[in-house]
Amino acid sequence: MDRAPDEDPPRSSPWRRRAPLAAIVALLLTGGLLLALGTTRQQPAPPPAADQGAPPATAPRSPTPSAEPRTTALPPSRPVSITIPSLKVTSDLEQLGLGKNRAMDTPKDPAKAGWYRPGATPGAIGPSVIAGHVTWDGVPAVFFKLTELKPGDRIDVSRADGTTAIFTVDRTASYPKDDFPTVEVYRNLDHAGLRLITCGGDYSREDSRYADNVVVYASLTGRGGG
Repeated sequence: MDRAPDEDPPRSSPWRRRAPLAAIVALLLTGGLLLALGTTRQQPAPPPAADQGAPPATAPRSPTPSAEPRTTALPPSRPVSITIPSLKVTSDLEQLGLGKNRAMDTPKDPAKAGWYRPGATPGAIGPSVIAGHVTWDGVPAVFFKLTELKPGDRIDVSRADGTTAIFTVDRTASYPKDDFPTVEVYRNLDHAGLRLITCGGDYSREDSRYADNVVVYASLTGRGGG
């Protein structure tokens, strides 16, 4: 998959004046959610994604709450870094916008994840989105082991206001890129949610892309600092 564009994303809707979520979803549906989270020289295969904590096949596709009770949402504040203790991952966060094709930009640094700036800030009400590469030039990148997250695992997001939004994983799911559930991932929520996104599945050398997207769903269950 292609690397992130070099030019800056459009700044008509900075995070301090977030566009309504419905408008964001409409943009994504119009242009398609194209997640370029790797490069043309990807070699190692990421751990296979087996849906964990998923609802029964007959139920609507939506996150299954973890055993940890949700906590009250925090005021908006720009995220600074993310830590995933079970994966031994810690990363500063880039800011991601929409590129030329109305597709979400991807992090320029494969060692860093990126926060999707038009969406909710982590800890605030709504679905906050953080994306990261799975591999880069044949080397595992920041979210290489994302599929190993299990329901109940912890994710910490440090914020500019000095607080830490503590999330608990609800479930992990894998979707074909041509059947990505945009509305499910970006729909309005009555609580503070987090979605971590990367690539997964089989890698096609011919197309230079992975077949799937992996999404980790999590809910705010605590706060620290501040």
